[in-house]
Amino acid sequence: MLRTPPLNREAPLLETERLRLRAHSLADFPTYCTLWADPAVMRYIGGKPNTAEESWARLLRNAGHWSLLGFGSWWVEERATGEFVGEVGLFNYQRMIEPPLGETPEFGWILSSTKHGHGYATEAVQAILAWANGRFVASEAACLIDPENTASLHVAKKCGFLPSHSVTYRDTQMQVLLRRFDSQNT
Repeated sequence: MLRTPPLNREAPLLETERLRLRAHSLADFPTYCTLWADPAVMRYIGGKPNTAEESWARLLRNAGHWSLLGFGSWWVEERATGEFVGEVGLFNYQRMIEPPLGETPEFGWILSSTKHGHGYATEAVQAILAWANGRFVASEAACLIDPENTASLHVAKKCGFLPSHSVTYRDTQMQVLLRRFDSQNT
């Protein structure tokens, strides 16, 4: 997947004008549980709030991405205040979809409902795209978005993802969007 072995096995610190993207920590877990239990946040991600146990498994799975694959998610916070914004990153979930994504890394973002509509998702995705460019054997990245999630579709479009095809994932129709990794897109 990676062209060269990663030098570190946790999320590198990335900063934008307004955001700090950093590795998760165990101290983040209570806030993480609140995020994944918020019905407004989960509306287009399975529709069901996560329990603390499900959030714990998710946190460990995301840490495992860094440990085993050299990429994963970042904890996103406002630089000026340190306030939690959300989680944004690259994943390989080996989703049971046809056609499969294979080794194509998948972008995902989830923001606290109090941080929606501020352009934070776009800013964080663009920072990760800049970091990811040239690191993957795959020539493109993907994202799966519920076609009714117009806000996420807008973020994907602003970040250069283009509609490719539809898939069924866990009995839900999802839009697959693709974006090439190259210097023209960063």
